[in-house]
This record gives sequence, structure tokens and C-alpha cells, in this order.
Amino acid sequence: MSLEDLLQRAQVWRAGRAAPGVGLASGFAALDAILPGGGWPTRGLTEILAAGSGIGALRLVLPALARLSREGRWIIWVAPPHIPYSPALSGHGLDLTRVLVVDFPEDERNAAAQSLWAYEQALRFDACGAALLWVDRLPQLRLRRLQLAAESGATWGLLFRPAACAAQASPAPLRLELRALDAASAPAALQVRLHKARGRHAGQCCRLELEI
Repeated sequence: MSLEDLLQRAQVWRAGRAAPGVGLASGFAALDAILPGGGWPTRGLTEILAAGSGIGALRLVLPALARLSREGRWIIWVAPPHIPYSPALSGHGLDLTRVLVVDFPEDERNAAAQSLWAYEQALRFDACGAALLWVDRLPQLRLRRLQLAAESGATWGLLFRPAACAAQASPAPLRLELRALDAASAPAALQVRLHKARGRHAGQCCRLELEI
């Protein structure tokens, strides 16, 4: 077998290309078309960078979270900015018996540090399908620890961060920037841009319409 024959085999991955494998369907055909692997990753960190709350960041991942919950995987929310509204989650197909919310009072000492610790444990939990955290700036070393935890636990780690954090380098293999195109319309129009992605997908954009 020649070297070229070997390189053409499906199980051989070359740097610069997206790693082989099937992604987790996002529920949005236009988004799946630009994501490496044809869907969300099933492990590692995904950063969702948005210019403000309420533009659809959470709505973007609900179909995939619903699928994971129906497969019996835990969906763990750590320090969400608002208490998740159970009827809405159920309406989007989530199995509420597989949803766990971990929160700490804002006035509790070291609440931020405890949230990061809880999130890292969730990422390492082998029965966890996805762990969600809302956070601002983080040290590079902490981001690296979270990425390694998500990889070792085979967990989809979701970090919801302000758009200004796009300027900070991150080890997360997938980073998306969200921008509202017409917040007054119904459904809301949203632009999704791959700020960072494996292979040749970085920089690609799509337009989605979300019922928020």
C-alpha cells in the first residue's frame, strides 16, 4: 500500500481537516452544514459568544440537549443567569428527569470558584451528556483545565460568554459568535459565525430564524 493510499483511508486524519466522526445534529440544517462533523461535537468545549442576553444562544442548543436527555444522559446547568423554566424546556423535548441545576447564592463566599469547580466535575462525570456554564473572562490555564476535563469525560461542555471574550485566546476547539440581525421580527433572525473551528470551517456563517 502506498502512502497516498494510506492517506485516503477514512480512518486516517490529517491536520488541517476536521476530525472524522458524526456530530450531534443541531436541529438546524443550515448550522449543521457549516459545523465540523455535520453537527455539534459530543465532547470538548464549545464557546457561544453573544453580544447580549435574549438573542437565542440557549435556543440554539436546545434540540441537541433534548436528544441527549432522551438518550438518558444528564444535562447539568451550572450557575445559570436565570432559573430554567421547566415548561419551556419540556416543550422543547427535554426529559426533565435528566436535567440537574447546580447553583450558589451570589452572596456566598467564593461562589464563582465553587461554580467552576462544580462545572469541572460535571465535565468529568461519564453519565453527563452536556454541561452548561455562563461565565465572563477566565484565565487561560483554567480554560485549558476545562477543555481537558470535557475531553476526558466525553462531555459536551458549553460555555456561554460575552462577545468581548472573542479577543481572548481559548483552547476550545469550537467557538461561535452570535449576532442578532432583526430582533423585532418573529421568528428572530440570528447570524452564526464560526469564530474558531477545526479544519477549514472557521469563518463560515449561516443565518437562522429562531422562535425564542
